[in-house]
Amino acid sequence: MAIKNDVIRFGPAGNSDSFYQQGYKSSVDMPRWLHGMGLTAYEYTCTHGVNIGEDTARAIGEEARKWDIVLSVHAPYYINLVTKDEDKRAKTKRHIMDSLKVARWMGAKRVVFHPGSCSQMDRRTALEIALDFLKEILEEARDFIEEGIHLCPETMGKVNQLGTVDEVLEMCLLHESLIPTLDFGHINAMGGGSIKSQEDYLCIINRVKEVLGEDRARYFHCHFSRIEYSAGGEKRHWTLKDTQYGPEFEPLAEVLASLDLKPIIICESRGTMAEDAVRLKEITLQKIHLFNAGIL
Repeated sequence: MAIKNDVIRFGPAGNSDSFYQQGYKSSVDMPRWLHGMGLTAYEYTCTHGVNIGEDTARAIGEEARKWDIVLSVHAPYYINLVTKDEDKRAKTKRHIMDSLKVARWMGAKRVVFHPGSCSQMDRRTALEIALDFLKEILEEARDFIEEGIHLCPETMGKVNQLGTVDEVLEMCLLHESLIPTLDFGHINAMGGGSIKSQEDYLCIINRVKEVLGEDRARYFHCHFSRIEYSAGGEKRHWTLKDTQYGPEFEPLAEVLASLDLKPIIICESRGTMAEDAVRLKEITLQKIHLFNAGIL
């Protein structure tokens, strides 16, 4: 399956506060607005339900193609692969299929989703249930997959959620079209501050390469933000300026430069996601320049 990007792309999840403060009201205006900031990606968020109509979705897609913005879709938070309740399974499947349909309308090629909760059972049992259910979903989603739309399970930030790096990679082994969403803020939060250095990022990327191969390690989907955490993991998202919270982005940018990785990087900062995405791009380009000059 073709998952390659020619360059690293940066953009926000959802719309920054400043977008609305400047008088904009519709996400149809986002691609042009993001292009003006030098950004090249946009994750449309259906996190509280798939409530967008076909006409609007197609209009966003047209604008995105016009302004060279690569689109992804974040499926609803209500998805839970770790359930045997038939009603909940039907709702989860509907949320995923509706998200895939929106992606088709927009021309988006990646649909990000949260795997679900494992608070009522041991993690291995939870993962086995999720894997079986995901197989069923993949079968139903076959037409979308054949069109080149990728489901992207996300690493999670709370201890009672399914979605460690290894759990997500095991899900991705089910089909070559599945792309991991590495949310480094989540990984850091679930690990109690586990990402402290370039080596920590490198270990994660190398693990993806070891399990899934070169392409999915090079062209992975990425979420980044500073996240406050407690003993139970993630508490809330903050901005890049909130330096009391981690992880730091610079060591990741060094890994991106040294390994020539080409992910789509989506910033999930609180309220300043587009502005912070610009900063992530600036940091990365600086690191690439230093690496190419033999300084890094």
